[in-house]
Amino acid sequence: MTAPAVLGTDRLELGEGIRWIDGRAVLTDILTGRLLALPDRPDAPLSPITGLPCPLGAVAPVDERPGHWIAAAGTGICYIGPAGRVDWIARPEDDAAVTMRMNDGVADPHGRFWAGSMAYEATEDAGSLYRLDRDGRVTRVLRDVTIPNGPAFSADGTVMYLADSARGVIRRYPVDPVSGDLGTPETFVTLRSGSPDGMTTDMEGCLWTAVWGTGQVHRYRPDGSLARMVGLPAGQPAGLCLGGNDGRTLLVTSAHIGLTSPGPLDGAVFAVRVDVPGAPAAPYRPTVPSARGRGNRH
Repeated sequence: MTAPAVLGTDRLELGEGIRWIDGRAVLTDILTGRLLALPDRPDAPLSPITGLPCPLGAVAPVDERPGHWIAAAGTGICYIGPAGRVDWIARPEDDAAVTMRMNDGVADPHGRFWAGSMAYEATEDAGSLYRLDRDGRVTRVLRDVTIPNGPAFSADGTVMYLADSARGVIRRYPVDPVSGDLGTPETFVTLRSGSPDGMTTDMEGCLWTAVWGTGQVHRYRPDGSLARMVGLPAGQPAGLCLGGNDGRTLLVTSAHIGLTSPGPLDGAVFAVRVDVPGAPAAPYRPTVPSARGRGNRH
């Protein structure tokens, strides 16, 4: 098996939210609020796209508007313009009982954006999952999650996978394709070691997840059985996606936060060739000219 390639010279504090968008990979360094792009050469630094004065968990491109993003950031969801201007759609965690931030987020195949929140101190059950509909409304769809990661969706958008990293569990939810409403979840995978983190699906309907604390990424079949395990020279894999020209390059971010003696590759971005491709990141598709919301429901 070919060893994972190291992409770029940067070592990220908390590298996550990697997505394949318009022929390139973009990613976040959450706590520094930076949105970055992978360089063309492995010996070059990551290229800055924009920066926010608050944590930036993940972004999705806005359909047919190059350089425009919907982001899970700060205490909510915002719109980022090409000059870095930020317009807040909703900040539902502003008045939470503990200090909160947004974590992972992704657009589904139907054009909605989903994002999870968590407490800075990972307070048990403090987190939630929010859905930004195409008309700009924001709804809290799940409560009582400690550290939500993902979600990841099936190709037709009728299945959602969501990790609660603190509990070591990935749950699978049916999704109504019209309303976005979630059905009754089932436990998909429970890990005995490490924590499931960023996730993505491939064209065979299998789920890839980074496993924080183990230096591994796992691929699971739709029945929950382990299909493949890839080792990385970094202890805290955090985010991943499938990209490259043929969709068969697994790109994995990692983190050095919390490590007393980080290794030389902790916080690096890695590439691994795989057999089954994935699709590029889905865009957020607003039904109104502006991506900003007309009203929020919490």
